[in-house]
Amino acid sequence: MATPSNIEIAQAARMRPIDEVAAGLGIPDDALVPYGRYKAKISLPFLARLDHRPRGRLVLVTAVSPTPAGEGKTTTTVGLGDALTRLGERAMICLREPALGPVFGMKGGAAGGGYAQVVPMEDINLHFTGDFAAIGVATNLLAAMIDNHIHHGNGLCIDVRRVTWRRVLDVNDRALRDTVTGLGGPGNGYPRESGFDIVVASEVMAIFCLATSLADLKQRLGRIVVARTRDRRPVTAADLEAHGAMAAILRDALAPNLVQTLENTPALVHGGPFANIAHGCNSVLATDAALHLAEYVVTEAGFGADLGAEKFVDIVGRASGLHADAAVIVATVRALKYHGGVALADLPVEDVAALERGMVNLERHIRTVRDVYGLPCVVAINRRADDTDAEVSALIAAVERSGVAAVEARHFAEGGAGAEDLAREVIRLCGDGPASAPVYTYDDDATLWEKMRAIATRVYGAADITASTAVRAQLRRLQDEGYGRYPVCVAKTQYSFSTDPRLGGAPTGHVVDVREVRLAAGAEFVVMVCGEIMTMPGLPERPAAASIDVTDDGRIIGLF
Repeated sequence: MATPSNIEIAQAARMRPIDEVAAGLGIPDDALVPYGRYKAKISLPFLARLDHRPRGRLVLVTAVSPTPAGEGKTTTTVGLGDALTRLGERAMICLREPALGPVFGMKGGAAGGGYAQVVPMEDINLHFTGDFAAIGVATNLLAAMIDNHIHHGNGLCIDVRRVTWRRVLDVNDRALRDTVTGLGGPGNGYPRESGFDIVVASEVMAIFCLATSLADLKQRLGRIVVARTRDRRPVTAADLEAHGAMAAILRDALAPNLVQTLENTPALVHGGPFANIAHGCNSVLATDAALHLAEYVVTEAGFGADLGAEKFVDIVGRASGLHADAAVIVATVRALKYHGGVALADLPVEDVAALERGMVNLERHIRTVRDVYGLPCVVAINRRADDTDAEVSALIAAVERSGVAAVEARHFAEGGAGAEDLAREVIRLCGDGPASAPVYTYDDDATLWEKMRAIATRVYGAADITASTAVRAQLRRLQDEGYGRYPVCVAKTQYSFSTDPRLGGAPTGHVVDVREVRLAAGAEFVVMVCGEIMTMPGLPERPAAASIDVTDDGRIIGLF
């Protein structure tokens, strides 16, 4: 009998009505905004009343540097949450919402996999509660108001050559990366170069996920710098009087989305900034709410510990006061063999020597999480059917030589039952005492250049950083304008510690070139673009969309 697909497993799930899931958390009916029987938003007024409750323990799931073989970070997050529930703990998970671009592109769905998924899977992957649509409309409204202001006299003296705000779309479309707007005559505005980003790369998405309240959201939206005047002064969304309407569009979306896992563990799925462009974590509002509602909250940060986990610590932690009590580093035999030089097609073949060569990647992530971020950690070995006992034994032994525990987990095939040993180790790491003080990669009062160098040398293993004269001048200007107090958000390839995606393992001595600097004043970070990175991906030769369909009775098929 053929193994069921992820969507077939999800569609066979026995879901509880969402009001029952909410009731188990102590959420009353009047605090729910239902979207059908199995998903709902939790009202913002109810969240504001949770502050008096004690906070639970926060577990951060991260991983080795990603490979085409996949590591299963989201699947592990879900499996761990289910395992904690099976052990009698009151647990919740917090995840990002999937973006339609990757869903229709190469990656496919992003709601977990196998028997460790959040459901209703097809709803979560396709539109969900409309949050991303609202973020797209708010972003594009601001773009329209910029061009409208220029058309009607340009009272703010905006330099049309220095408009930095771009429109967005939640579909991968390479044809829209670079565009010219305003063509067709004077009635259509002033022609200028522009382009589109994917929704999850927008500053509005980052703001949405860092805001702590509706008032904070509106203030952050107002601080967005959209352009410069002819004498280089910043022009903000508040100057254009756009932030109030943007906040109105986002009001309902800001409420976190409540769903459940296959095993009925409550899950908040909310927000979704890219981790190799923005900060790569679900919303602060959702994580904070979960911590007041549960004893253990499991969340993830995008990509490896050098990108997502660093940003959770240095950006999210600083902005919100959320700090992890323990971390889980997800690794697979296949990923480490890939970092050891094995071609993708040959990964199913046993190769202990290649695995041991690739261990340098995992070892650096362990050192970073434990020694740079100061977090107790465990390595979760996401076991696959074609992993051999010899490979798994070699991986466990190598991890233990690094001074941390390695736990084999089979949640993909067995659900929460397959991750109970991992859950026990996480409980042990979290302990019973007060949480330790947060540790950051760099000091708040360091300059932007010093912050970027600290990340490159302490996390990426680089010898130094470099930048052109123009980029250095831009950094000095941002420093002089008061933005030097912001943390740094690095935009670079997720596939390597370096800026070369082909350089696996754990390279050292390389120099990280800061190619471009972007101010995200509303999100309150400065983006350092290193290497080649795109904010509007393209579709592969055969996109995942070509396999997705709907039957005559309305059932979605072919989705992941």
